[in-house]
Amino acid sequence: MTDNNKISGTDKDTSAPASPTGKETPSSSKQSGKPSATDKSAAKSKPADTPASDNNTPPPQVAKEKNSGSKLSIVAILLVIALGGGLYYHGHQQSQQLTANISALTSEISALKSALADSEKQSQEAVKQAVQDTQVLITQQDTTIKSLQSALADVKGRRPNDWLLAEADYLVNQAARKLWLEHDVLTATTLMQNADQRIAELNDPSLTPIRQAMAKDIQQLKAVKRIDRDGIVLRLNSLQQEVDKLPLANAIMPEAEEVAPQQVSGNVDDWQQNLKASFSDFVSEFITYRKREGNVVPLLTPAQTFYLQENLKAKLDQAVTSVYRENGRLYAESLKTAKAWAERFYNQDADITKSFIATLTNLSQQTIEVSYPEALKSQALISDMLTDRLRRNLAPKQTGENNQ
Repeated sequence: MTDNNKISGTDKDTSAPASPTGKETPSSSKQSGKPSATDKSAAKSKPADTPASDNNTPPPQVAKEKNSGSKLSIVAILLVIALGGGLYYHGHQQSQQLTANISALTSEISALKSALADSEKQSQEAVKQAVQDTQVLITQQDTTIKSLQSALADVKGRRPNDWLLAEADYLVNQAARKLWLEHDVLTATTLMQNADQRIAELNDPSLTPIRQAMAKDIQQLKAVKRIDRDGIVLRLNSLQQEVDKLPLANAIMPEAEEVAPQQVSGNVDDWQQNLKASFSDFVSEFITYRKREGNVVPLLTPAQTFYLQENLKAKLDQAVTSVYRENGRLYAESLKTAKAWAERFYNQDADITKSFIATLTNLSQQTIEVSYPEALKSQALISDMLTDRLRRNLAPKQTGENNQ
């Protein structure tokens, strides 16, 4: 038994492959004389009567498979370890590179922020300094302009032709009164033109804005529609005088029905009808009876005629008042009522009535409302200029009196 075990251990040592790394494999430890667990299990599984030659020689195919499997496992483990190490090394290098890039970008951003803050501070200081310099220049220019204006005003205030400016102001004020109180556009335009001539005689360039405003005012006045109020009023007065001459209309009777005369026939059998026809013809010589259907307009009594004439004159007088007040609605209503009365109560066949109604129709088509300018722009300008010059003229005199 002892000899067989030793022989089998020796056989296993000779069949074990060498390690790729040059180190001893576990099979080499079997040379020390210690049996392995595999050997023990093999020894137990073998029967006692097994020949010694079978235990000492393993199958060659099994030995080859074990050798190739162990080699492949070792190679796979080495490849996995090498691949993991390579990946770890590559990832470590990438991480270090990214960290370095982030640090560089952070430093650059910090530098840019610092430079931007410095630039902004410098810009604010430059703007502040420029604003201060500009304010100083503006203050100096304002002082210079005020001194020049004061000197120019003193020169203007000592002009001897200011009475022409005062006369122009008076003419402009009169034009305004004529325009808004009397609605006399023609007279207002003439006064404005005379005022412009007075200012032109001054030959003062500083009065150019006033002349421009006056030119616009004159143009607006010329654009106002001209209405012959006096002509309209005179025609209305002439109609009032013709009211008493208008002929009244006769009683209006509806037309009678035509009655055909009865004829006497030559037939003896119609003697009754012939008798009635003869009797009717005889009676018609003394009494006439006609049948009428419709409304009858009776003749006016003298009192009614008087009231009609006075009311018609009152309507025409109301139209005259509307012309001066430029009340177009009241003017149209008055003439409409007067025309309706003339057509209803006066003889339409008379020539004087036809002329009266035609005149009313013509007058009702006249326009009496006019749109006037709300203000004269030159009036305020010339008044302010005149007041300023008078104040400057009086200032030196008051100073001299105070010094005395």
